[in-house]
Amino acid sequence: MMLSVENLSVRFATDGGTVHAVDGVSFTLDKGEILAIVGESGSGKSVTAQTVLGLTRSPNTTITGSVTFDGQDLTTMDDRGLRGVRGERIAMIFQDPMTSLNPVYRVGDQIVEMIRAHRAVSKAEARVSAVELLGSVGIPNPERRVRDYPHEFSGGMRQRVMIAMALALDPDVLIADEPTTALDVTVQAQILSLLQRLNTERGLAVVLITHDLGVVAEVADRVAVMYAGQIVEDATLDELFYNPQHPYTWGLLGSLARLDQPTPVRLEQIPGMPPSLANPPSGCRFAPRCPHEFDRCAEPPPLRDGNRCWLNPDRKRELREVDGRIGLRKAVNS
Repeated sequence: MMLSVENLSVRFATDGGTVHAVDGVSFTLDKGEILAIVGESGSGKSVTAQTVLGLTRSPNTTITGSVTFDGQDLTTMDDRGLRGVRGERIAMIFQDPMTSLNPVYRVGDQIVEMIRAHRAVSKAEARVSAVELLGSVGIPNPERRVRDYPHEFSGGMRQRVMIAMALALDPDVLIADEPTTALDVTVQAQILSLLQRLNTERGLAVVLITHDLGVVAEVADRVAVMYAGQIVEDATLDELFYNPQHPYTWGLLGSLARLDQPTPVRLEQIPGMPPSLANPPSGCRFAPRCPHEFDRCAEPPPLRDGNRCWLNPDRKRELREVDGRIGLRKAVNS
């Protein structure tokens, strides 16, 4: 096990009250594994990832729980210690490459600066590495493109630059926060193929943060579904798509267009809105939006057998049989 997150909670003190952005999140990541963290915007996915690298620390932040990497708890590590982990051992690709790259510096200079911040190499040696990295992520003519500015690259190429920068120090873990957002489907497929190749060739462990279940189906080994700051389902890829257990997961799957069913007039949607994390529901956080709510949902359900729901397995099976949109088991077995 390379990375272990145990009962992680992150709270932000704001003028409007305390925001419970992450509440009791636990997961593990093994070498060569791709873990997808899925959920709507505001569910706590990015805050979880940023807290792993100590990027949410501030006077108004309270962090509890542990993030264990290579036998060390990153939540208690000082800034100097974290500098040896960020980029060096755990790298991160942020959601928008245009805001992550400095617009007034050439991309090659930015990669060189990162390499030299961690390695005792000359500028010329670092530039050779920068060219090799750009070539390895599929950027054509890397010897020339290394001298270009970020605005001279397309969105997909900027994302490749960010991946190259993340791989510059040969990390053990890569956290990719919405790496295919705002990219067209062709470029999206290329980025996912690149991540899969790096995962296979380097044994790179990947945490993929996304709201797109299509992306999850392409690359993930395991999936953690987050809702309102909590993990509500933790399953293998096959379990999630063929035998989903949580009503929120059913809603996500039901919102997908299905090729095996007639085209609907409009896609289904989960009713209601996610709760405010400054004042989350006292019981099941999904209960106000759940069509299967019952009395026991007034109590907060624990994460048991990979899902956080009071419905018993037999009742879940009945509900999935009634609604063919839930999961893909019915289509696969027919």
